[in-house]
Amino acid sequence: MVIAFFVSAFAIKLPIGIAMAIGAIAGILAGGHLFPLDESIRHLVEGMFAYFDPILIIATATIFMFTMERNGLLQVLAAWTLRTFARAPFVLLAAITFIIMFPGMLTGSSTAAVLTTGALMAPVLMHMGVPREKAGAIIAMAALFGMAAPPVNIPALIIGAGVDLPYVGLDLPLLVLSVPIALGTTWALALPHVNKKAAVETARDVEAGPAAKHGAKLFLPLFVVAALMIGERVFPQHIQLGLPLIFLIGMGVALLTGEKVSANKVSIEAMKAALPILGILMGVGMFIQVMTLTGARGEVVIQSLQLPRGWTGLYPIIGTTMPLMGSVSSFGAASVLGVPFVLALPTGPETIIMNAAALSSIVAVGDLMPPTALAGIFAAQVVGEKKYIRVLRWCIIPGIIAVVQGLLAIQFAAPLAQYLVRIGG
Repeated sequence: MVIAFFVSAFAIKLPIGIAMAIGAIAGILAGGHLFPLDESIRHLVEGMFAYFDPILIIATATIFMFTMERNGLLQVLAAWTLRTFARAPFVLLAAITFIIMFPGMLTGSSTAAVLTTGALMAPVLMHMGVPREKAGAIIAMAALFGMAAPPVNIPALIIGAGVDLPYVGLDLPLLVLSVPIALGTTWALALPHVNKKAAVETARDVEAGPAAKHGAKLFLPLFVVAALMIGERVFPQHIQLGLPLIFLIGMGVALLTGEKVSANKVSIEAMKAALPILGILMGVGMFIQVMTLTGARGEVVIQSLQLPRGWTGLYPIIGTTMPLMGSVSSFGAASVLGVPFVLALPTGPETIIMNAAALSSIVAVGDLMPPTALAGIFAAQVVGEKKYIRVLRWCIIPGIIAVVQGLLAIQFAAPLAQYLVRIGG
């Protein structure tokens, strides 16, 4: 299965989702499960829809994100942030970090964050005095940590689906594992270079045309989505909409509160952008289904359980294999490795949630790993750096810190879960 996948992905250059599907078919053939034919097809179809919930969340979140971009909300948000905090670089850099993280938090994709708000903030960072390659690293890392943050962390969704773990109680652990390190990375890379005078001048030059035309109502979609998300947690017996419907409601509000946007056109554009991710999830589902059918998944779990727990056994394996496989697909790594690893770790109603959150933060680092290095490559493009390795070298230390932080969270999962999971749940 692995050989078929790598040949399809790297030798034939097929999309990752298709390569995963070919790997699944190879597993059916190698495992002798081709006949009866209807059974083999059933397993492939079941696997294809194994991650249907995350697929709906990503699709609707991407449509919501694109609608906010087209109606002017993101432009206004960036301009307002710059003008408000231009004279306080420390706070301004924190706000810029959250703006870059925002699309990743909604879509679960670091690429979406880099290419939307990352591209919006790239010239701002450079005008403030941040060197080109460091600006790219800031964008790449903020996008990556946005992908690892709530409310939509796809690797955590995948791991949860693989072990029948509801996507509940993960918000606070994911916030603690993503936000502090994202802010620390931005401050460490940018503060030595920020020119306060240049920041003020940049804020004056930023235009926010939609703000004058539409006013504060532009922010209404964000407030509606946030209120519904909070309402589901506070009043679960009365509000049970689900993230896909909440994002669609937010899109409907966004269509009425800003620049005129065609719902049909923006939906098509958003789905074109989301299809590669959705295809990967469908391929990953097929791959895992066949791994389960042939016993390969169980074998991985058994081998993981036989490793000694701790820093001389399982932890180094987790810290290296998950980011390395994440270079091909962080979603695939979450399924193929994340699910067996979370089963191999100590389990409990709250500890397993903490472990799933930690593993999802580790696997997100795969978006920095060559040969794909999606976050780094696209970040280099938006800052105009031809050699993306110059951007990636500034991501090495934050990436290592993120992996070590995730392993420490696993090491101390039980005491951490008592506070983060209980409070967050």
